[in-house]
Parts: sequence; C-alpha cells; structure tokens
Amino acid sequence: MFLPQEVIRKKRDGQALSADDIQQFVAGITDNSVADSQIAALAMAVYFRGMELEENVALALAMRDSGHRLQWADLQLPGPVLDKHSTGGVGDVVSLMLGPLIAACGGFVPMISGRGLGHTGGTLDKLSAIPGYDPFPTPERLRQVVREVGVAIIGQTGDLAPADRRFYATRDITATVESIALITASILSKKLAAGLDVLVMDVKAGSGAFMPSMEQSIALAERIGQVGNGAGVRTSALITDMSQPLASTAGNSLETREAVRYLRGDERNPRLHAVTMALCSEMLQSSGLAADADAARLKLEGALDSGAAAEIFGRMVTALGGPRDFIDHPAPYLPAAPVLRPVYAKRSGIVAAMDTRALGMAVCALGGGRRLASDQLDYRVGLSGFVELGQPVAADTPLLFIHAADENAASEAEQRIRQAITLSEVAPSALPLVYQTIRIC
Repeated sequence: MFLPQEVIRKKRDGQALSADDIQQFVAGITDNSVADSQIAALAMAVYFRGMELEENVALALAMRDSGHRLQWADLQLPGPVLDKHSTGGVGDVVSLMLGPLIAACGGFVPMISGRGLGHTGGTLDKLSAIPGYDPFPTPERLRQVVREVGVAIIGQTGDLAPADRRFYATRDITATVESIALITASILSKKLAAGLDVLVMDVKAGSGAFMPSMEQSIALAERIGQVGNGAGVRTSALITDMSQPLASTAGNSLETREAVRYLRGDERNPRLHAVTMALCSEMLQSSGLAADADAARLKLEGALDSGAAAEIFGRMVTALGGPRDFIDHPAPYLPAAPVLRPVYAKRSGIVAAMDTRALGMAVCALGGGRRLASDQLDYRVGLSGFVELGQPVAADTPLLFIHAADENAASEAEQRIRQAITLSEVAPSALPLVYQTIRIC
C-alpha cells in the first residue's frame, strides 16, 4: 500500500527514494490523491537532503510520464528534433531567433516556452504580443506546424507534464523553488515530454541570473546535463553572462520587434548575436547537423544572409494564427507605448555595474511583467537603448529609454533605473559572453 508520508519520511531522513516511490508519489500528484501539504513536505525534504542522480532521473521521467508525450517517429522527419532552454534573464530574446535559425539548418524545433517569472521575461509573453498568435495549439496542430515549418514556439498545455505544474505551484509558495534537483526535474519533465533528440541549456550567471552565484549556475548546468543524458536525451549546457541586459531592449513588444530586425538583418546587437550563434552552434554540433563549430557558423550565417530564417519565423507566426505580413511589417501590430522618456546620466563616468535584476523588475513595474498569475500585461512597455558595462558616459548621455503607459509610471521606473546603474571612474573588467560549455561524456 502506497503511503505518501512514508516517502516523505525516507527523504526527510536522508535516504534515497526508489523509482517506485517516486512514480507512485508523482501519480498521486497527478490524480490529487497526494495533498498539497504532502507535496510541500517532500519538496522541503528534497531542498535540504538533495537527490542522487538516479533519483533525479526517476523524478524527471515520472513527471514526463504524468501526461501526454509528443511523438515524432511516425512523421519521418528528415532531421533531428532539437530544443534550447534558458534559465531566463533581461533582454533574453534568443529563442525567437534560434528556433527559425535551427529550422533553416535542417532541425525541427518544438519549443515549449514559459511566461515571464519574476524579473525574467518570458518567450511566450513576447510572442503573445503578436495579434492572433495562438500559443496553445492542439498536439496535432503543433505536429503539423513543426513538420511543415520546422519550428513552433508554444506554451505548456494542460496535458503536458501536469504533475510538474502542481508541484511547481506548491514549491513557489513554500520557498523551495531554488532546489537544484527540483529545478532540474521541472525543466526536463517538459523537455522530455516534447520527444527531443537533443537539448541545449542556456544557464545564466551574473546580476540578472536566476541562480545567485556562478558556482550554483555551474552546478545546475551539470545536473541538468547528467539527468538529461541519463533520461536518454543528448544534453549539454552553456554558462552565459547576464551581468547586463542581453539585447538592446527589454519588454514584450520591444523584444519581439528586435527579433524581427535581427532576423531581417536590419540591426543585430553584438552581444545578442554572439550568444545566439553560440547556442545554435552547440545545437547543430550536438545533433550532427554540423561537424564542427566552423561548419555550424557557415550554415547559420547562410540561414541569416539568405533570409531563410526570417522567412521561417514569418511562416511560423502565420501558421499559429498571426498576421501573414508580420515579418515584413511588424510595427502596425506592435503599437508603441505613449510615453518615451530618456534617462540621462547625472554626471560623467564609466558604467561600472548594473543590477540587471532591478532593471527587469522596472519592466515588471511598468506593466510588462506579472505580480500575480492573473495580471494582464501591457505589451507596449519596457526599456531600450541600454548603455553597456565599460561604456563612458557624459551628463547628457541617455543610460536608456523608458517606454511607459503614462508619466507617473515613467517617473517611478526612472528612480529604479538610477539605483540600478553604477558609474565610476574606473572601467570594470571585461566579462566573457560564454563562460563555459558543459558536455557530459
């Protein structure tokens, strides 16, 4: 007889849970025979006691199997099924370019994305700024779009890893979100349910990262690689910098517009371009679509220069209900905020540090993020034109521009922004964009 309290007791006392223990507990989460209090108790026990690798693999697989699993073999796709997942940051719009780029290079990308969380922007919110875009298609429609277009960026549907949704909601209100074992199982349960051949993780480090230290970012990347490979998906990870916003903009419509400009070749932020290319290159090499980094870069540059990636993005938007001419004429569909305010430096100096998390929270306070799950977003608002670390500024240099719904909101955001950007007389040390690549042999 299965008793949830006995599973909790074992983990509380530091014992390893069996695969059967985990499967039965997850089944109870799914069918509601396990109470919220019991989920919370197990989460706290895991938070303090951790999980062995075998336990973590079993938890990811059990949550994967709690709902629908996407299958691709019957479609006989002429290429591998790939995806990327980021731990999130400010101005992290990589997914909107990466998916079409990989599709243009021969991969198939069923990307399950999320809403914004805290200071981090959500890929799903950026695409939801496009009128008509349906982020929750039926499984059959998803399969059709992936087969015909090569990429579909959607949200987690109700029948995809449903145990994770309930488990995460409990963790969110019990101070157990930060457990590396539980973060790993949560991320991978959805990715494994997508039927992937290859997964590349983008784990952020720096002042805008989810993980509070470089050591913890590396630990998370290593654990995701170990569990992903243990569950049968070729998984690697890049540790990338989030000590300043990645793109030139932060905010849903602003970032979506920047992605379009990137794909069309109108403008490409060098930092954003470098990280996007690094992640795409790792995906192509891991999947066998490119023999090495040089071959990967040639394929990716060809996909950009030929316009193939831009065309695929436009086709994806149309296939999921968005405007047919969006890639050519995005501006009419992404209205601007009524207030545009520059924030000037108060003195001359060098940009020495940024509290990137605080900049993300400024976007949230403008209405571009949620305090509650039920909050409606103002897709228009955000920040643009960021100065960069190490950049000299004068008193008349804009640190950035605020896009706000009204003057009061702009004034409140300005106060947050001034506290988030530090000027000095000394330039900071240059930071790499990619700190480390982690591959599990």
